Amino acid sequence: MTTATTEATQADATPLDAAHLREDFPILSEQVNGHRLVYLDSAATSQRPLAVLDAEREFLTHTNAAVHRGAHTLAAEATELFEDARATVAGFVGAEPEQLVWTSGATMGLNLVAYSIGNASVGRGAPASASLALRPGDEIVTTEIEHHANLIPWQELAARTGAVLRHIPAHGDGTLDLEAAADLIRERTRVVAFTHVSNVLGIVNPVADLIALARGVGALTVMDACQSAPHLRLDLPALGVDLAVFSGHKMLGPYGVGGLYGRAEVLEAMPPFLTGGSMITTVTLDGAEFLPPPQRFEAGTQPIGPAIGLAAAVRYLDAVGLERIHVHESMLAARMRAGLVEIPGIRLLGDAAAERVGLWAFDVEGVHAHDAGQFLDARGIAVRVGHHCAAPLHSRYGVTASVRASAALYNTVDDVDTFLDAVTGIRPYFGV
Repeated sequence: MTTATTEATQADATPLDAAHLREDFPILSEQVNGHRLVYLDSAATSQRPLAVLDAEREFLTHTNAAVHRGAHTLAAEATELFEDARATVAGFVGAEPEQLVWTSGATMGLNLVAYSIGNASVGRGAPASASLALRPGDEIVTTEIEHHANLIPWQELAARTGAVLRHIPAHGDGTLDLEAAADLIRERTRVVAFTHVSNVLGIVNPVADLIALARGVGALTVMDACQSAPHLRLDLPALGVDLAVFSGHKMLGPYGVGGLYGRAEVLEAMPPFLTGGSMITTVTLDGAEFLPPPQRFEAGTQPIGPAIGLAAAVRYLDAVGLERIHVHESMLAARMRAGLVEIPGIRLLGDAAAERVGLWAFDVEGVHAHDAGQFLDARGIAVRVGHHCAAPLHSRYGVTASVRASAALYNTVDDVDTFLDAVTGIRPYFGV
């Protein structure tokens, strides 16, 4: 029985015992630069529990074979494991298996959507695809707080189709300006793309309001759920979003795998992006017919082992309990904020009184973020530095880079206190 399973047998109201959970994560017992590892970079990449490492190793050791292709026993067993993984991960976000497309990650999923809309815009796909087509003067609306993965594909799509790209601004505290959103999302808006939780600000955005505005004009909604899937209970169909993406390596899973959720009628209307083997029904030298979703979007060899590992990851998160995880991480976020605001020269980015995950990005007055990160790393504390693939948002705050500390279910109060104690020494060390 794993620690996660033990945790799940307790009442939902029981506080999460992160110190106990850490036993499931071998890397957290490592030392870095002679210090106990304090890992506060889970927004970039989370660590994996033994259950995930074992699931992928078990597949590779006993069942490794290509799926959907062979008639031999290993191929059949691999296909069953692969499709069981799809059902497990789809269920984790409230979806049916046929609503989940395997991708290499969220970036791939967002590009898939943007390129599929582009293909529809030049007349590719079934007649239903015409509903997705963009024409010159149509509008795509995103926000100024997006990760580059939910910005650049839309820039490229606008350039290819003649559509106009617009951006919902954020207030100084990092919350989205919904009045501006209501003005921007209008008759010619065809796509509204937004993040559920900013990877810089940590704020849970008002997606229900954005979806309602988009529905009011018949626009397609596309949500980046990378920073919410490991931390909040998601029911994507109930939320009402048309399409959403997430990445395995940010939710205790392997690299190289992620998911694209789509409402069935939307996926049916989308023409394929990548083409080749495994996504066709018939092929001649002059043309091809494609499988229905999700296989229509899964050309070539799929990430079988990583998908199985991701299924193990979501089972682990379910066993611990997403509600308990959110309560625990919210407590860590509050403790982190309380300490950071007391340290002279620290400016938080997005210091809003709003629901959030356990993430804070901050500027250290007089010290470059990379220097601050190296100072913390010398003390065994892993944080992220840079613009976190959100350069326009950093420009909004007048900085080129920030330090970001992000917590996960395996972080403890001691981790946060060790981090805060180290941050107090950054500016004195650099003589500012």
